[in-house]
Amino acid sequence: MVTRDEVARPPAIGEGSYGPLVDTHCHLDLPAFDSDREAVLAEARAAGVTRILVPAIQASGWTGLLALCREQAGLYPALGLHPLFLDSHSEQQLEALQQRLEENPPTAIGEIGLDFSAREADRERQQALFEAQLRLAARTGLPVLLHIRKAHEAALSALRRIPVAGGIVHAFSGGLPQARHYLELGLRLGFGGRLTFAHSTRLHALAGALPAEALVLETDAPDMTGAAHRGERNRPGYLPEVLLALAAWRGETPAAVARQTTANAARVLGWTA
Repeated sequence: MVTRDEVARPPAIGEGSYGPLVDTHCHLDLPAFDSDREAVLAEARAAGVTRILVPAIQASGWTGLLALCREQAGLYPALGLHPLFLDSHSEQQLEALQQRLEENPPTAIGEIGLDFSAREADRERQQALFEAQLRLAARTGLPVLLHIRKAHEAALSALRRIPVAGGIVHAFSGGLPQARHYLELGLRLGFGGRLTFAHSTRLHALAGALPAEALVLETDAPDMTGAAHRGERNRPGYLPEVLLALAAWRGETPAAVARQTTANAARVLGWTA
């Protein structure tokens, strides 16, 4: 059993494995990894991370992302249009997304969602883009990867009107009632580096209160680095540190949490094993 004090001193990468682990949200296609992507992947595999879901942000990145996932074992693509890049998106790109989903379906549709954290956010345009992509998900039967900030009630309302075949709320930051509503709609909740910080008390309580089948692991690399690597570029090889934190706050063994979160990810993403 990992204690909460031990979470502050995570093992060095490669010192044992609790795997197989799934990183359900990692932007390995971004330029931040261009200089050492192979080494980053080798490090992740040594840490027991056997599958990594790579979500898109903009249409301009789809081709490279798909090529990367074809070239590297254990990488799985998600295609979508991120709510924070509205000025880069167009109706033509939505049509192109639909065509890609029909011709060669990825693992999931994402990263999509709503982000109302900025005062100047164009909520109406975000909502329209989000709902258009939810309709594509409903039509294709693909799960979704959701980016939701300061917009949980709006997102839940849209998901009730446009039911999808499950998915993951990435970097979940809502409350327990909202978490339960997402679970009722067939979604899982992603936990990442924020869980490793001592001041994340609300998140700690949430992680301990949720049912085991609700949880999946993620890094959101190169962003959202955990406490042991503050100020560094995040990497999928740091995923075991999230696992240790989650196990500690739940009072469970890392091995048990690894098995459960990996099974949860496989189930919601449609993997048979």
